[in-house]
Amino acid sequence: MKQDRNSSKALRTAVLLGAGLTLAVAASGQFRPPPKASVEAFTDLTSYAAGTSARIAAVVTIDDGWHIQSHTPSYEYLIPTELALELPEGWPEAVIRYPAHVMWQSQFAEDPLAAYEVEAVIHADVELPAGLPTGAVEVPIELLYQACDELVCLPPTTAEATLRLEIGGAGEPTGHRAFETASSASAPTGGGLSLFAVLFPALLGGLILNGMPCVLPIVSLKLFGFAQASGKPRREIVGGALMTTLGILVSFWALAGATLLARSAGQAIGWGIQFQNPLFVTFLALVLTLFSLNVWGLFEIHLPHALANRLGGHAHSADAGHSHSHSAAVADHQTGGGGSYSGHFFSGVFATLMATPCSAPFLGTAVGFALSQPAATIVVVFTAVGIGLAIPYLLLAAMPRATRLLPRPGEWMVTLRGAMGFLIAGTTIWLLYVLAGQMDSARLAFLEVGLLTLALFIWLQSRSRKTGLRVFGRVGAAAAAVLVLLLANGAPVQSATGGGAPSGMKVLDWVPFDPVQAETLAAEGRLVFVDVTADWCATCKVNERLVLETDETADLFARYEVVAMQADWTNRNDDIARYLASFGRYGIPFYALYRPGQEPHVFSELLRGGRLEEALRNSAGGAAG
Repeated sequence: MKQDRNSSKALRTAVLLGAGLTLAVAASGQFRPPPKASVEAFTDLTSYAAGTSARIAAVVTIDDGWHIQSHTPSYEYLIPTELALELPEGWPEAVIRYPAHVMWQSQFAEDPLAAYEVEAVIHADVELPAGLPTGAVEVPIELLYQACDELVCLPPTTAEATLRLEIGGAGEPTGHRAFETASSASAPTGGGLSLFAVLFPALLGGLILNGMPCVLPIVSLKLFGFAQASGKPRREIVGGALMTTLGILVSFWALAGATLLARSAGQAIGWGIQFQNPLFVTFLALVLTLFSLNVWGLFEIHLPHALANRLGGHAHSADAGHSHSHSAAVADHQTGGGGSYSGHFFSGVFATLMATPCSAPFLGTAVGFALSQPAATIVVVFTAVGIGLAIPYLLLAAMPRATRLLPRPGEWMVTLRGAMGFLIAGTTIWLLYVLAGQMDSARLAFLEVGLLTLALFIWLQSRSRKTGLRVFGRVGAAAAAVLVLLLANGAPVQSATGGGAPSGMKVLDWVPFDPVQAETLAAEGRLVFVDVTADWCATCKVNERLVLETDETADLFARYEVVAMQADWTNRNDDIARYLASFGRYGIPFYALYRPGQEPHVFSELLRGGRLEEALRNSAGGAAG
């Protein structure tokens, strides 16, 4: 019922705004609406040396009685305020930071609107290319905005200005007051951080990923493979570790390239958002199914002899009736003990793919900084995260004799390897759970039958000694794999409103996510806890199970009268993506506590009950004791 009332309010607001917009256009005919805001641009220094960074402040002056929409307006049909700098060709893209908005109550909308009033200062950082000639560079600036008064919103219009950048030596500070408000800017797209300051969090965040639940089965299997390398030549151990590292780095470079392509196309970007695509999730489920069957010894991936020899590998036989000892040898080959370097490389690739739905402490800060920066910075930060994920393998390459401290290989390792195959199969079940929120149940059922058929054909070909039956099994397995991918590719894209939580038993009384309502309730003196989660976010599920969905937290929220809001980002939702970006975040889990008279408090990706209670107690002033 409450959701229906909110929807009715939003619809009523849209109708009123649309009516006002139509009247304004009719009144103005073919002319632009009268300007209600102007913009001036200033620099922090009188001149700059080539290769340094220039700080720019765009001061927006708003007419009395008027407001302009925030950069993150309350409703999607409102026009956001946006600043554009027309930089010379070849210059890196400017990093823009918008100020915090106010919640303004108009007469045509029941809910307050996020807006700027009187004056707003927008800051931008521009990296000056090295080798610029001495002289002045004029940079045209355009501000897109929509102005509203108490009764009507005008059509969107633009204000223009020209900024003059003096290139030469390092100049003196201009001392303009606009730069004193830089620290109050919201949506910090990298503000206050430097590339070097964020490299250590990127490395540490990548290292912590090794212990996260989504990547742990793959990393454990890989390290188990290195345990089997005990007693092998130093060259094989070092080569295998370095190839795994290379697979991780190449994967992160590919992720950086895909991120840049998506950003250039105007798509939402973020850490792990590829899991919002059912085709990608299905592909991973298919690969994990093959991986588990491979670990159980039902089949091997053969390379051409020439390629295998070049990679330093060996061509193993996959005949039926492997002896138990031969299975151990095959295990050694597949899990990284020593044959094919290609196996090490692709295990690094797969570890990266499985790491992307997880977020870790320090990782959110590093990735959030990178995704708001020029292309080179994104590549550097993603490389640092990849190196962090690869640290265990780099340590092994530096100290290969450490494998001698591990138990010697034996039949027990074959049994343990089989058990790890079940862990990987369990990860496949988790991916099917993710798909349950992305496609209808009938399509998912056929997809699961396809995976089962794939396993059946592989099992049949592994049991047969006849060439014809083995070929039949492989062809059938390939056909089943194609069918599974076609089923996923044809799945209709499901939209998410952002309100409501993923399915499941809930201890807390969650309400649909509404950022405007959160700010309104906080202004009224209430505490509001916002949780952005998704079915594919393994870290989110761990936090829910251990901290959020517990009786202790429910009692805590009841004691402090906390309103719990949850947003579901399982499927693509640009409103949620923009909301995260307003906090400089591009991945989940994300937790924020709205509190009266203060900025929202943002928690770490790994939520702790003690920290949550402390934040609630401090925000409530201890009144609830």
